[in-house]
Formats: sequence, C-alpha cells, structure tokens
Amino acid sequence: MDDDMTGGGEVPLLYSEGNVAGRVALEREVRGWSTTDLAERVTRAGVKMNQTAVWRIENGSPRRRINLDEALAFSRVFELPLEELMSPPLEGLDIDSRRLVQEAVEAFYETRDARDRMHRAVVAVADHIKAHPDSSRAIHEQCLRLMGDERDARTLSNDIEDGGHY
Repeated sequence: MDDDMTGGGEVPLLYSEGNVAGRVALEREVRGWSTTDLAERVTRAGVKMNQTAVWRIENGSPRRRINLDEALAFSRVFELPLEELMSPPLEGLDIDSRRLVQEAVEAFYETRDARDRMHRAVVAVADHIKAHPDSSRAIHEQCLRLMGDERDARTLSNDIEDGGHY
C-alpha cells in the first residue's frame, strides 16, 4: 500500500512522508536554495546529509525515505513546525506567492525584533536620565547629532521621555 493513501482509498493522508518530501522541495525552492545549500544547512543543524540525498528525497524513484532526525532538521532549517512540514501545501499558492509571503513573514519578525530592541534601548536611556538628570539635554542633542533629522530626533526624544517605545 502507498504510504500516502489511506486503507485502499484514493484520499491522501493529511500528514505523510510524501508530504514532507514535497514540502522539502517547495520550501527549498521558495528560499532559492540549491539541493547542495539545503544539504549543508541540514548538516549544520546536526544531521549529516549530502546533495544526492536531498535530490533523492525530492525526486527519487523510489523516493528516499526520511527518518525522524532528518524531518526535525528540515523543520529547523525551514523554521517550520514539524506538523506544518508534514502537511500538504495549501492550494492556490504558487511559488511566487509563497516567496512573497515568506518575505513578508521574515520582514514581520525582523521588524518585531527591531521594535523590541528599540524599546529596550529607549528604556535604558530613560533609566539613565532618571539616574543622571543633568544628562538629559546632552542626550537629546546627541540624538539630533547622530540622526541628522530633527523630526526623527524629536520622535526618539519623546519616546525616551515617555520611558519606552511602545
């Protein structure tokens, strides 16, 4: 019996090794990685793999089996939960759509991380001013000097005065 089919029927399993193989190829392509790139990333994630193994997983006939350690490594390098990696791709999303969504998701997380970093920095400066009130004017002037734009420097200074960026 094909491991992608339920007992005698034509209905694909929701989670299957075949889905993982298809998703490995899709996620690799979305990121613009070669099979060699992916093999190197999987190896760096702790599971030795070469380019041929990736190709055989994606294209082999018969397809190369994926063990649990490999599935977990793929999950890690693609930054996807294992359950998502095992799921069939969503209908209606072509490679270009997936690339655009991937870029948006990456930008979202980068922006969130930058906001968190900004908040911590602003809180640290505000705490410094509380401990050293005489430094307030010089700190605001330094913001203007480093930023070069008065409106941006004023926005940052207001965040500092409010004690946080959020």
